[in-house]
Amino acid sequence: MLSKRVVFRGPVFYVTSEMVREPGGVRVRRDMIRHPGSVVIMAVDDSAAEPRVLLEQQYRYAARQRLWEFPAGRIDEGESALAGAKRELKEETGYRARRWERAMFFWASPGFLDETMAVYLARDLVRGEAEQEEDEIIRHRFLPLPAAVRMATNGTIRDAKTIAGILWLHQRMGNGKKADRRPR
Repeated sequence: MLSKRVVFRGPVFYVTSEMVREPGGVRVRRDMIRHPGSVVIMAVDDSAAEPRVLLEQQYRYAARQRLWEFPAGRIDEGESALAGAKRELKEETGYRARRWERAMFFWASPGFLDETMAVYLARDLVRGEAEQEEDEIIRHRFLPLPAAVRMATNGTIRDAKTIAGILWLHQRMGNGKKADRRPR
């Protein structure tokens, strides 16, 4: 990095304008959105014949529509990703999980955004009361994994982190068959 200045600071992220020399010697300006990282929770009820996933639907201003998504949220300052996942699941849905496993970790959109997403598999769910934030109007429901896969592949689910998670679950859980649901 040759130079850097903050051009915007908001409550969730900030934006920098940076002059950098990239590998190969190219000097270029990069405007970057800086974000502390997010967590995504694939809450699975596997007590029935076929596993069910917990999806929520909420209005997303950028998309100008209600989207089906996995519970997710920003990691707070000083918080571990797993602690953030546990907090977000409880806040948004009221559920807690007795078993947690990190499933995936990826960059949301690395061309201009440094946000990472840690995706967790949450099992052995315990129901409780949601503690949604004032601006969150979230409906949630459990769907059989095969139905969620159809929604992800037919365009009903349009959220990338949720599509990736559903397809990961589909592969991991033996395409939704009870006999193959346990982690390998």
